[in-house]
Amino acid sequence: MLSRREWLFRSAAGFGGVALATLLADQARSEGVLAKPHHPPKAKAVIFLYMDGGPSQVDTFDYKPTLEKFHGKDPHKVLAKVEPTQFANVGKVMQSPWKFQRYGECGAWVSDLFPHVAKCVDDLAFVKSLTSKFSEHTSANYFLHTGAGIQGRPSWGAWASYGLGSGNRDLPTFVILNGGLIPPGGLDNFNSGFLPAAHQGSVLKAGKNPLAYVLPLEKEPGRQKAKLDLMRKLDRLGAPKDDAIDSAIANYETAFRMQTVVPEIADLSKESEETKKLYGLDSKYPHTVNFGTQCLIARRLVEKGVRFVELTCPSLGHDRWDQHSGLKKGHEDNARAVDQPIAGLLTDLKKLGMLDSTLVVWGGEFGRTPFAQGSDGRDHNPFGFTVWMAGGGAKGGVSYGSTDEFGYKVADGRAEMHDLHATMLHLLGVDHTKLTFRFGGRDMRLTDVHGEVIKPVVA
Repeated sequence: MLSRREWLFRSAAGFGGVALATLLADQARSEGVLAKPHHPPKAKAVIFLYMDGGPSQVDTFDYKPTLEKFHGKDPHKVLAKVEPTQFANVGKVMQSPWKFQRYGECGAWVSDLFPHVAKCVDDLAFVKSLTSKFSEHTSANYFLHTGAGIQGRPSWGAWASYGLGSGNRDLPTFVILNGGLIPPGGLDNFNSGFLPAAHQGSVLKAGKNPLAYVLPLEKEPGRQKAKLDLMRKLDRLGAPKDDAIDSAIANYETAFRMQTVVPEIADLSKESEETKKLYGLDSKYPHTVNFGTQCLIARRLVEKGVRFVELTCPSLGHDRWDQHSGLKKGHEDNARAVDQPIAGLLTDLKKLGMLDSTLVVWGGEFGRTPFAQGSDGRDHNPFGFTVWMAGGGAKGGVSYGSTDEFGYKVADGRAEMHDLHATMLHLLGVDHTKLTFRFGGRDMRLTDVHGEVIKPVVA
């Protein structure tokens, strides 16, 4: 028989081992499947500014003076071929309602819709030749987010989480900031698909209560923790080793820690008035305040080690960027909501020395036609549209690819959605052909069997 003193003396190392095992398990959950990136990463995190509905490339960043020349003409008589549109309503060629000007040392053309972003063009890498395989919102959204036009595949944020993990064990690796509109296709745009459930996107709201379903149920932290411990024991009671159970337990534990961390991140009271003004939080337009708050919280999440943050559009009382009619008012309302906050985000990241390690991506699921739908709208156009990237290894002040003189179809440097995904992963230090998950009898990946890095936009 050992005395209590001797037993404690002999087993002290064992207690340390238990503690070490717990720490290593937490570390394993925060790390991705890759022991280290495939090559030195230029970006540590991604912020995706999702312009739900499809902004018009010829009204934003792809200036086409030819539209002014042929304004009001029948497109069937001036274009080689007019493809069937989503709603089979092809009107006359329509010039942009907005003026374009050159900005920055690079001389990039930007319309009057984006006066604030225009000042940042020397940090932007434009891809003006992106295409999609789908002209309908839901399938195109799945394609943009998952690389497949069907439901059930892992989102690109989930792939980034699976491959690289998070820099903060108290936060999820993939966060969606819901500005008021969940895109067509719903939450499956942010799903983990066949990847472990711990990599699915966590939806937060900008505001006082950012956690929709993770509010503490008990006022006493000890009581809440006791319930979590019981839940963990019940999950493990007689259950064999199972990835789904492991993911569920990991999610419960992350949610518990988020109850303390997320409200602190969402509390902007300690930000300077100068910073709040930079993001447009003093704006009289509530939707600018909404999106500006999202952009500022996105910066704070990235500071804390979150790997992938996606922002959705504010609810403006009419359809997002999807202007089949009322193009002028609709695009102006949307641009007014996001222009200053986006410029504020880029400026703030640069000021804090974070832009070099944070990849910011802007774009929608497709573009819009250069001719009218009805008299004052534009239909969906997957044949050539614009996205841009900034920071995180993207080469500022460059433009890759081009559309034809009408801004309708790609004329040079055709890029597919898989290429955008491959480039994003490349900047994160990941070879898109090697980040795989065995499912359905084969090795699956975000880019399927496609995708090439768009090297001209890589610094």
